Amino acid sequence: MVSYRELVQNCLADVQEIMPWDLVTRMEENPDLLIVDVREPCEFDALHIKGSISVPRGILESACEWDYEDTVHDLVLARVRELVVVCRSGHRSVLAVHTMQLLGYEHVASLRTGLRGWNDYEEPLWNSAGNVVDSAYADEYFTVKLRQDQKDPKAHLVAKDVIKKKQKQSGDDNE
Repeated sequence: MVSYRELVQNCLADVQEIMPWDLVTRMEENPDLLIVDVREPCEFDALHIKGSISVPRGILESACEWDYEDTVHDLVLARVRELVVVCRSGHRSVLAVHTMQLLGYEHVASLRTGLRGWNDYEEPLWNSAGNVVDSAYADEYFTVKLRQDQKDPKAHLVAKDVIKKKQKQSGDDNE
């Protein structure tokens, strides 16, 4: 079994990534560039790159094909078009690009660092009302907020063991 991080890492060998400043350049040089945001609809509504389209990761495969309720016309026609796939941090987009390559997309890349990096590069993000989102709000939005039940219980035990070992070593040094 592989972990989520290992799955993303394994896909990276076959996936091209670009940095936020490279995306800015590509947007200037290629007005036909399609930006595909694979985050959930509520994430897209809160903030996104202006002109991007929302295609949640969960429906990506059917959105890329005709004859599905999830079909996205512009995406189906974009197999030879330059595409950049974005998400929050650049992990879901790597998986999406890998999938899209399997589906025949020829010029597709993932935004390394995701929209967090886009915001860090001080590029604008927009909300569904058509307003620019304050970068401080975006910083807060992108801050990881794990509930206790989402944290790995083994990591907590490992941290306790490390502390105990350090305490024991410092106690041994004092003898």
